Amino acid sequence: MYGTEQIISGTIIAGPELVPIEGYICIRNGIITEVVEERTYSKNIIAPCFVNAHTHLGDSVCKDPAMGKVSGFRVQRDLDSLVKPPDGLKHRILSETPYKILVEHIRRSLLDMIETGTCAFADFREGGVVGVAALNKALEGLELHSLIFGRPAEPHLPLEVVLAEVRRVLLHSDGLGMSGANDLEMGLLKEVTAYTRDRNKLFAIHAGEKDRSDIEKALSLEPDLLIHLTQATKKDLDEVAQAKVPVVVCPRSNFVTGVGMAPIAEMLEAGIQVAAGTDNVMLNSVNMFAEMEFMSKIFSIDDRQVFKICTLNGSFVMGPDSTGSIIEKGNKTNIMILNGSSNNLEGIQDPICGITKRARPDDILAVLHS
Repeated sequence: MYGTEQIISGTIIAGPELVPIEGYICIRNGIITEVVEERTYSKNIIAPCFVNAHTHLGDSVCKDPAMGKVSGFRVQRDLDSLVKPPDGLKHRILSETPYKILVEHIRRSLLDMIETGTCAFADFREGGVVGVAALNKALEGLELHSLIFGRPAEPHLPLEVVLAEVRRVLLHSDGLGMSGANDLEMGLLKEVTAYTRDRNKLFAIHAGEKDRSDIEKALSLEPDLLIHLTQATKKDLDEVAQAKVPVVVCPRSNFVTGVGMAPIAEMLEAGIQVAAGTDNVMLNSVNMFAEMEFMSKIFSIDDRQVFKICTLNGSFVMGPDSTGSIIEKGNKTNIMILNGSSNNLEGIQDPICGITKRARPDDILAVLHS
């Protein structure tokens, strides 16, 4: 699309408030040069692309394992046995997976993101320097914005050894993404956080997933990003809001692991910037349409807010000054064009409600990134 002008007409989900207007957009050299409101008769829907704000893409090598022991017709879910470092199932599999196979599986998930309307993602990359290298390798040649959070592969080694690895990780990533404040000694976490800050990199951490016992400790590290907060209280949320830390929720992941439902409406009411992610590929696909539908129907949140959580609110993934995927004049082009006359979408009364509650990847006609 570079060097030529494109004109795309239809219903445009425009601006930071996601207002549907009928009209057309002009694109030149990857930039939206005009957004014009006028009658077009096109049934296309032009929408911002998704931002998948929390993934674990290395899990692509181990999709849909048993969630726990089966007793009769029921499964006794065991989150720790699946994902807790260093001995959870995924960590054992990652340690045994050849580098080339890891890269191939990660790349398949990245391609799946593109095909399902995602233009940007933030990944917590296990495996130390090798894990970060695998993701960077898998990204080669793909039009995706990425925010890569690495982590030391063996954080229980002596501090000087861990810091040496953190230094190498930070050379090839955007920051550190740690599993949780209860998984490591606070002394170590404070050291690696300070080390990360000294190098002007980001620090992110899981918190409040199974219980709230690690939320206060996580906040004391002054993170740039918190993941989950499934078990957060109003007091916790007020403190997060005061600290102005964005939160990424992972509704499908939390539901399938049985840890509960994040207080998303309360987060929004507290003034927290809430984004969404699909979390571990071993448990969920990277399909953000599925995340949106689940959030809308299970959490009873206004569809415009759900759509915003899954698109515009993850703008931090694209950089501190980014407008993300907002469709307005002067912005980079990060849009998906949906077929409003598909068998699935024909007859929807409101384009945002229709996209949020029922749109699927096969409704996409094209995805344009810049």
